[in-house]
Amino acid sequence: MTLSPILEKLSESQTGFLRAADAIPSEQWTIKPGAEKWSAAEIVAHLVMVERSILGSADRILQKPPQPLRPWLRLHLPMWLVEARIVRRKSPLPLDPSLIADKEEMLGELRAARERALSFLEETRNHDLSPYWWRHPFLGKLNVYEWFEMIAAHQIRHTKQMKEICARLPKVVEISQNQ
Repeated sequence: MTLSPILEKLSESQTGFLRAADAIPSEQWTIKPGAEKWSAAEIVAHLVMVERSILGSADRILQKPPQPLRPWLRLHLPMWLVEARIVRRKSPLPLDPSLIADKEEMLGELRAARERALSFLEETRNHDLSPYWWRHPFLGKLNVYEWFEMIAAHQIRHTKQMKEICARLPKVVEISQNQ
């Protein structure tokens, strides 16, 4: 399996997300744009939690021999469903409020989580990770490579949500001191 498309998608999704996050002013970082809506800070905390969880699961699963998987069980829902946000899902991971911090600190944590994911892929580059799999709560069974594709698709999904937050937040107008 070639890692290039996965690495490219991880890079593009991170760049797009950080660009969308930059549009949220620091003073509005923790403001929820509506009832039952996440703030920008909560989205970043969620992304960090998911990425760490996937990396931890990948580390654990690689400590054991791969389990055979019948061919029909390899079928899963397509990744574009994750990106499209057609189906709204509640996260199976409860949000950890201790991850909420100021904007720059949280974006630093997100960058660090991605660096760990990229390091993992680099360290395992010479191993075939496709026989290692575990179940995604919505998509079905994914192998390790598909989980890393899911990280990118999941971040693209939340990039769209971040842009929605930006559009819904009250606009901050700075008044010049010279007026």
